[in-house]
Amino acid sequence: MSLEDLFVIFQVMFTAWELGIFDLLQESGSPLSSATIAEHLHASADGMERLLCACVGLKLLETEMSNTEACYKNTPLSDTYLTKSSPKSFIPMMMYFSDKKYNYWNFLADAVREGTSQHEKACGISSNNTYEVIYREEDDVLKFMQYMDSICRISGRDVISAFNLSPFSKVCDLGGCSGALAKQFIEIHPNSTVTIFDLPKVVQRAKKHFISPKEHRIQFQEGDFVEDPIPESDLYILAQIVHCWKDDKCVRLLTKVYNSCKSGGGILLVEALLYEDKSGPLAAQMSSLNMLMHTEGKERTPSEYKKLLTAAGFRDIEVRTTGKFFDAILAIK
Repeated sequence: MSLEDLFVIFQVMFTAWELGIFDLLQESGSPLSSATIAEHLHASADGMERLLCACVGLKLLETEMSNTEACYKNTPLSDTYLTKSSPKSFIPMMMYFSDKKYNYWNFLADAVREGTSQHEKACGISSNNTYEVIYREEDDVLKFMQYMDSICRISGRDVISAFNLSPFSKVCDLGGCSGALAKQFIEIHPNSTVTIFDLPKVVQRAKKHFISPKEHRIQFQEGDFVEDPIPESDLYILAQIVHCWKDDKCVRLLTKVYNSCKSGGGILLVEALLYEDKSGPLAAQMSSLNMLMHTEGKERTPSEYKKLLTAAGFRDIEVRTTGKFFDAILAIK
């Protein structure tokens, strides 16, 4: 498979999901023929057979012969990541990339030349406020929350488990979005409480779509963590927050957190870390380019994050890589 085929791979995978192939095969409980799948999904027999064959080549589907006819079934990977019912579904992430992010990459050359975000060209809005752009329409709020929720459900447990966080009983998740990290924190540390501090429109949707009223150890506080006072806590979680801004703004936010943090308390940064020589990982390198087009921020190396945290007053800084989407940095006041 050559590099020029990468976009085609995504389109094949996304189209198979959009048509409902993976969900149909999961629900059927047994392999189905191409003709049966086409009939159920109201598609052409010829087009469906070609798409199914491509999915087999990409290891998204498997075939079994029934008499002389090929029948199709999901691979374990597709059952886990490409079906709506799976708790580890990639679908919200794929939808967000297709709907919101793809257009930005048409302006990658401009972003590199100019060194600035491409909001105005990609979506017709001129702003340096990341959340103003992300949440420019009411429907965008829920889409972004679903996107972040799907990522955090896959890699959140790894970052929460990267350190012994049991001493921190009172936790504040700044920009906690859907509450996926908060739920995983409570699962691992059931004696703790987590306050999700986020914009009112985010909190309202988190309560409605993501957090059950029965999850009484998760609380909410509406506010803007840049402009408003933040609650005093033992531990602050900032997941995919610091990478949105330039160094000076990062230091101001981290200093604000430091001043609100109890003595002996800490801050947990959840970010995609670059290697010190920036030779990888590829996912963090691609994410840093994406940040160039969307924000004023970037992905950083561990030493770059340590420098920001030290400038804000934190000490005893430790780094853990997970091999997943996100890595973790813990610093103590």
